[in-house]
Amino acid sequence: MPRNGKSKKPVHEVRLGRIRAAIWENETQNGTRHNVTLSRLYKDGDDWKDSASFGRDDLPLVGKVADLAHSWIFQQSASQPSQTEEAAF
Repeated sequence: MPRNGKSKKPVHEVRLGRIRAAIWENETQNGTRHNVTLSRLYKDGDDWKDSASFGRDDLPLVGKVADLAHSWIFQQSASQPSQTEEAAF
């Protein structure tokens, strides 16, 4: 948890059915980097929970969600000038 007591939220989520990719943004000395966590949502009584465990039938959606997350990250990277480009101005 961040020092200010507020938990950081993903900058974007991709969800197909009960499979979710949460995309996290991290600022580094080399610019913005993204990480992805994949999870399977399920209901336990009245509560929604998530798991990092996937069954055989979940795997096709895991691949599609991962591909969509990759595309989103790539689009974000393409829309931001690199540090080399910024240094030229």
